[in-house]
Amino acid sequence: MPVDSGTAPGRDEARRRDAHRRQQDNGSWQVRGLSAVARQLDRSIQLGIYCLVAEKPLYWLGSSLDDLRGFPDAVRRAAGYELGQVQQGLMPSDWKPMTTVGAGVYEIRLHTGVEHRVFYVAKFEEGIYVLHAFEKRTRQTPQSEIVLARRRLADVLRRRARQQEAP
Repeated sequence: MPVDSGTAPGRDEARRRDAHRRQQDNGSWQVRGLSAVARQLDRSIQLGIYCLVAEKPLYWLGSSLDDLRGFPDAVRRAAGYELGQVQQGLMPSDWKPMTTVGAGVYEIRLHTGVEHRVFYVAKFEEGIYVLHAFEKRTRQTPQSEIVLARRRLADVLRRRARQQEAP
């Protein structure tokens, strides 16, 4: 008759699997076998990398800031978050290039009961120019909104050309 060792067969294997799962659940940055100091250092390095990106300033053209402030609270918060992403060098979650306005112009698309749009250009080193913010009630962007954004983009390009010519 075999002697009972007090543990069921496979229990050690189950413990190893549970320990492995717990280690995976602690976060993807955690490397198996590192000491606590090394794990903390690894986490600090990752945080440092994310913090090194300098945010570009926003330049609001015409009535774009007042127009955005007129949006409902939820839309305003979403627009602020998306513009923050752009300031950090990332793309918004829902965007479209607006070549009808000009080269480098993008549209942030905010979906609620009514559609809201924010046109911006971020290709310049000095900052991000918010050209226009408006509420869109039809499927197609109204021509008047495109013309207004084109005019504001032309103003930016003229101002930048004058600044580069001046000593």
